[in-house]
Amino acid sequence: MVTNAAPPAPTVPRRARYTTVALKWAMAISGILFVLFVLVHMYGNLKAFSGQEAFDGYAESLRELLYPYLPHMGFLWIQRVVLTLALIVHVYAAAVLWLRARAARPKKYVAHKSTVQTYSSRTMRWGGVILLAFVVFHILQFTTVTIEVGGSFDSPYQRLVVAFSPEHWWVYVTYLIAIVALTMHVRHGVWSGLQTLGASDRTRQAAINWIAYLVAAALLIGFMAPPTAILLGFVN
Repeated sequence: MVTNAAPPAPTVPRRARYTTVALKWAMAISGILFVLFVLVHMYGNLKAFSGQEAFDGYAESLRELLYPYLPHMGFLWIQRVVLTLALIVHVYAAAVLWLRARAARPKKYVAHKSTVQTYSSRTMRWGGVILLAFVVFHILQFTTVTIEVGGSFDSPYQRLVVAFSPEHWWVYVTYLIAIVALTMHVRHGVWSGLQTLGASDRTRQAAINWIAYLVAAALLIGFMAPPTAILLGFVN
């Protein structure tokens, strides 16, 4: 007996499916590490409002953190290694998942109003590229001091104040663009990461979305407050 039954729908290989889940988990976990780091980093930058002694003391304390259990600058180097590995994992997972999604949907579909993505989710990849370039610039300016804006200074506080002074307005604009990209990246990343880790369901989606917006807003205000105060002459 001949039937006209439709052929079974193609399925994703079991191994590929689980690899995709693993990549999403890797992105979520590495993303959480970055969010925790930038929140702590943001808090440290606010020390600029307490003056040069407080800010320079904070910067020096990072070199001696957990000493003598760790050698001088030991914690900083552990942090750098962990963040570098997390960055490699995050970028690799993002690239692989994007390529798989592109291969699975070679033609763009028409999105209905109810399924339109947020602007931050649609700009995640470009935002990530901007952030990666900014991280390199930031390290060269404030860590290795390869890029010196306004002169050479031994004091981290003086480097910060001179860099964001009105005559170097382009540094402020560069940081503003990068921090806006960061907040958009974090907003979508927090929401998506918590979903990947199973913390979100229909009853908690609204609360998690608010948490994502609050974290992003805190980063925007916290990171831009010192540069803005310096630019306007309130911190000098």
